Amino acid sequence: MNTETKTLTTIDSITLEAPDPEASARFYREAFDLDDRVRTAATDAATDGFRGFTMSLVAPQPANVTALFDAAVAAGADILKPLAKSLWGFGGVVQAPDGAIWNLATSTKKDTAPASRAFDHIVLLLGSDDVSASKKSYTDRGLAVGKSFGSYVDFEIPGSPIGLGLYKRRALAKSAGISPEGSGSHRIRIAGDGGTFVDPDGFEWVDAGR
Repeated sequence: MNTETKTLTTIDSITLEAPDPEASARFYREAFDLDDRVRTAATDAATDGFRGFTMSLVAPQPANVTALFDAAVAAGADILKPLAKSLWGFGGVVQAPDGAIWNLATSTKKDTAPASRAFDHIVLLLGSDDVSASKKSYTDRGLAVGKSFGSYVDFEIPGSPIGLGLYKRRALAKSAGISPEGSGSHRIRIAGDGGTFVDPDGFEWVDAGR
């Protein structure tokens, strides 16, 4: 491990890049009522197809997932996977007008409160061509592995407002209901306390300045 490598312990925010950042920010307010943990910025960087990542909002109950899903569609999102029950819970997948893919889900199968757009967690899942190599790059920066099986890794980041995981790129695209083909910019910047670096899959990290 490089002695100059800063330890990564938290993700402060995510910046999603779009040609029209104001419209993108408006969508996230109208759809998910997001705070500044998810920001937008202008870009004209070329991108095509799947950008190699998904964002998830993990809600406490199915009614909240439905409220988030309906609000996203009303605000202009495209449906990639309609809402459905599964063995693990309930959820659906939408693609925001700026191209970012959002998985809206809960592991709870029954409602216990009135519906709202409240959610418990934001999770960033990065698609990787070589999960083992990417996993090592993050553990070398101090992240602990919470769960790891096959092509999936979930990191333990206690206290972080945004969770982080890795998934085989093709498997991640399949789970999102989109073709895995894609090239160009990821159009995402991840701000944390681990300094500025680019991971093995080309995802850009910047210092949050804390």
